[in-house]
Amino acid sequence: MRILGVDPGLRRTGFGVIDVQGSRFTYVASGTIVVPSDITLPLRLKVILDNLRQVVEQTRPDVAALEIVFMNTNPATTLLLGQARGAALCALADHNLAVHEYTALQIKKSVVGAGKAAKEQVQMMVQRLLSLDGVPAPDSADALACAICHAHIAPITEKLGSTDNHARSWRGRSRVRAGRVLG
Repeated sequence: MRILGVDPGLRRTGFGVIDVQGSRFTYVASGTIVVPSDITLPLRLKVILDNLRQVVEQTRPDVAALEIVFMNTNPATTLLLGQARGAALCALADHNLAVHEYTALQIKKSVVGAGKAAKEQVQMMVQRLLSLDGVPAPDSADALACAICHAHIAPITEKLGSTDNHARSWRGRSRVRAGRVLG
């Protein structure tokens, strides 16, 4: 199974792709989409959309994993982050990828073993788990961690026959015809 992990952000969106065979993870690709801050919001969202579409086309993942956003102290920042997530979701839906969403706590606990782990701990564990020569950049590491989290959780949820209560998943299958959404 090939998993694309995405760490959405309006300034920097991280992505990471891994292959999974049993309990073995293999690094495929990762990077950070750096969004220019001197362009309008719609154009910034388009940069995220277009670049993630390109990542999907080049790496051909089977499934995607995305971090769930929670309300932080600044509602305006949360709203902007939600819009960046929306652009990422649209890019994934364009390719009919099943998308599984995980909280930051789930991701950190799955990769490091502690839900309150520091970014540096996540980076170091991602490096170890994927046998990387160097420490990945923070946004790339978070995206790779999201993919690793799904690799850990997916076999369990498959055995249970459904997604668990803490992770959400969906597959974009709606069709639009004459302005109406058909399921």
